[in-house]
Amino acid sequence: MIRYPLYIFDLDGTLYRGDEAIPNAVDTVKALEASGSQIRYLTNNSGHTREFFRDKLRRMGFPAEAEEVESSARGTAKYLLANGLKTIFVIGEPGLVETLRLFGLSVVNADGEGVVSPDGLDSEAVVVGICRQFTYELMRSAMERIRTGQLFVATNADSTYPMEGGRLIPGAGSIIAGIRTCSETEPFVVGKPNPYLVSLIVQEAGLSPAEVLVVGDRADTDLASGEAAGCPTHLVLSGVTQTPSEGQSFSADLSGLL
Repeated sequence: MIRYPLYIFDLDGTLYRGDEAIPNAVDTVKALEASGSQIRYLTNNSGHTREFFRDKLRRMGFPAEAEEVESSARGTAKYLLANGLKTIFVIGEPGLVETLRLFGLSVVNADGEGVVSPDGLDSEAVVVGICRQFTYELMRSAMERIRTGQLFVATNADSTYPMEGGRLIPGAGSIIAGIRTCSETEPFVVGKPNPYLVSLIVQEAGLSPAEVLVVGDRADTDLASGEAAGCPTHLVLSGVTQTPSEGQSFSADLSGLL
């Protein structure tokens, strides 16, 4: 297998399921890092901070640093700032709210603990991610704001989220679909399959796309984002996609990278 200067790993379904590391994943990442390759962890999950993911990875044995973690939450904050937007109505978890606030953004409908509500001050944009406390009233408020012309930004559009034992639960895409329908507006999707996050990582590493391998378990998000960014891709059959397309590099798990 070709060795790359930088590997971008998806998390859920690629490195772990729920709180269980996938067999051979830890040893493979350690071996690649020991060989001199850079490692980046990229997740579409907007519900937690990068420190949360660092700690979770470390508990499983992965050699993770906070600076190596990129998420759709962080990418959303960067996108909003790049567009000059500072006041945000959020449908999401406290981790998303905390991340946006760390970038200096004002979340108009969250309390001190980061819990969102349907009410809030005027905003310039509506951000939607995974939200386990999602309600009809949150959807109504988001719809009204978007219909007045506020920018609609989705952290990611994953329809499902993998858990232990091969289980799936609804993902952010399921919530976004409802808001898209009632607002009659298409969101800008920050996370995979948009190449935005992958391109950010490649640029920050100072490498060309050809020097970066994007590794994931979903052809429609992980691999699609890598391909759109111009990077080679590798599919692992430990998560959602079980049938690789013709010509796609793949393996049962990450040990196929060694």
